[in-house]
Amino acid sequence: MRSVFGWLMAVVVLTFGFAVRAEEGWVTILDEKSFKDWKVAPGDAKSKVEESDTEKKVVAGDPKKDGKWEFKDGVLHAEGGVSHIFSPRDDYENFQFKAEIKIKDKGNSGQYIRTKFGNGFPKGYEAQVNSTHSDPKRTGSLYNFKNVTEMLVPPDTWFTQEVIAEGNHIIIKVNDKVAVDYVDEKNTYMKGHFAFQQHNLGSEVWVKNVVVKELPKK
Repeated sequence: MRSVFGWLMAVVVLTFGFAVRAEEGWVTILDEKSFKDWKVAPGDAKSKVEESDTEKKVVAGDPKKDGKWEFKDGVLHAEGGVSHIFSPRDDYENFQFKAEIKIKDKGNSGQYIRTKFGNGFPKGYEAQVNSTHSDPKRTGSLYNFKNVTEMLVPPDTWFTQEVIAEGNHIIIKVNDKVAVDYVDEKNTYMKGHFAFQQHNLGSEVWVKNVVVKELPKK
């Protein structure tokens, strides 16, 4: 009897949790079904991308540039040469964009907002993901706009990074603590895709629970 009661309570808790998230306006934008709609742009425009339901391979013909994005057991994993994976939509403007991320020791990645689809390193705001890479700009930085040099999270550790964008006001939170609060007077990027970065051979990044809450236009 107790086991049945416990099971019922678990169902109630889970259902309530999902309901609260729905009421708050949070939407999951990357999962097993939607992974196929996300598009990979290799670092080199001459490279090809081979896709399946769970994997997107960058085929460059050069082991230093080949790479892979894989979605398995609720987790997005990337390795190999430079590439980025972009959300299907390119019209995100004002929002809260949150993900749980883990970066390998000496690894480098990024959580992009309002970015354009393209090869190389795309144009858009980047919330840096980097604990111990040679680049001194650490996790929580708004790359090249307002940088964090302190290591906020160790490598090989799951953490939450949230980017809040309202007009030209950008806030980055790491594990719910504000790392950057910045106003871009030049209004550099105002609309675009979300994206995640695979920075270089030897680096690896894992991403899960990717959600967005869109905010009213100002």
